[in-house]
Amino acid sequence: MAPGAPPFLIPNVRLFIIFRVLFNARFYYPVFSILFLDFGLTLSQFALLNVVWAVTIVLCEVPFGALADSFGRRNLLVCAGGLMVLEIALWAFVPRDNLDLLFWAFVLNRILSGMAEAAASGADEALAYDSLKQQGDSSDWGRVLERQIQLQSAGFVVAMTLGGVLYDHALLQQLLQLFGLHWVITSETTLRLPIYFTLASAILALLTTLRMREVNDRTGRTTASSQSIQAALDLVWRAGGWIFRTPFVLAVMLFGLLCDSVIRMILTMDSQYYRLIEIPEALFGVIGSLLALFGFVVPALARRLAESRTPLFNLLWTASAILLGLIGICFVWPWFGLLPALLLFSNLYLVGFFSSYYLNQAVTAEQRATVLSFKGLFLNLGYGGIGLLYALLLALLRGRIVQSDSNLSETLLKNQVFVDSLPWFVGYFGVLLTVLLLVAWRMFGKPRR
Repeated sequence: MAPGAPPFLIPNVRLFIIFRVLFNARFYYPVFSILFLDFGLTLSQFALLNVVWAVTIVLCEVPFGALADSFGRRNLLVCAGGLMVLEIALWAFVPRDNLDLLFWAFVLNRILSGMAEAAASGADEALAYDSLKQQGDSSDWGRVLERQIQLQSAGFVVAMTLGGVLYDHALLQQLLQLFGLHWVITSETTLRLPIYFTLASAILALLTTLRMREVNDRTGRTTASSQSIQAALDLVWRAGGWIFRTPFVLAVMLFGLLCDSVIRMILTMDSQYYRLIEIPEALFGVIGSLLALFGFVVPALARRLAESRTPLFNLLWTASAILLGLIGICFVWPWFGLLPALLLFSNLYLVGFFSSYYLNQAVTAEQRATVLSFKGLFLNLGYGGIGLLYALLLALLRGRIVQSDSNLSETLLKNQVFVDSLPWFVGYFGVLLTVLLLVAWRMFGKPRR
């Protein structure tokens, strides 16, 4: 395609958006935490599995990014699609009768999931951005991000709404009776339905990556710089050194690490929070859809802010909204507690947009996937770190509560531990944000590179 083409007519740009939609539209998200618990795991095991997932990404993120720059972004995306299929297939068909086997099967599931995330992270953006830069206009990247987030949000609306309905066996039974069907639906029947739908989405994501093509420069070579493992390792060191020598880039990554880790840690427990604020399970998916609708509004706001305001203003605005949401959820208001939760979770869109917007502007094509993989590394170091701290906090709080009242039922004990853990997020975020601002204030104040 000739240079100057509209961004959405460029094949790799379109396929990038489709891949992001399919890769992230996971039908089990509205019941994520309670799904693990209903399979038979404990809350501590669930927290540890999230740590395994994050550690896997940390170990694989940058090497996979360097491999994408060296051996081809499209190849790594095909690998990501294949790993996602394996990850979901394992979950869909693992037997439940042996809890020890089940836990280790979930450990393998989390490892495969982390590898899939690492393989996709950076490679998809790098392929799309370089395709846009060569065949269109790189200044359109903000428009591409806006459209990608909007369509990904539409995918979330479908996945969250349908996933919540599929998991609610009582609602599903009523719907079947409404249509004159007399099948008996139990919680055991619906336990894996969201997973089966996600497996279909994973297969479509894999097929999408097979249609992508590497970007060729004017000499006919691909953007992959070399077919050498040593070259890939050298690229890792060069990209890492460049990040730590570029204060603005480092500051953006650290800000993303802090904000993303806090929001995602609470987001993984959102169904537990919704239960505590007395929202019926059938509405979990509807809430997820409502949150996804923010994806139609927030990216447009983010693009305007990015084009008209300084990075310092935008990142402080985001941090203030996150802090307000964290304070609000500590009150665990029945029903009204949904408002601060939506405020908190919607800021993921701002964090993701600003990180991608500023980093892609700063980095060169030959190390783009590697640097973006470092971004993923930072985010998952934060998530893994806070996951480990949270698991330790849960164990500490559980011990204190049991010591003061040993007659609590397991359900009441889990609920009390969760409620008592929420104020700790406010202190954690507030302290680390203050430290980051003290260190990086002048970095954000400098003009963008």
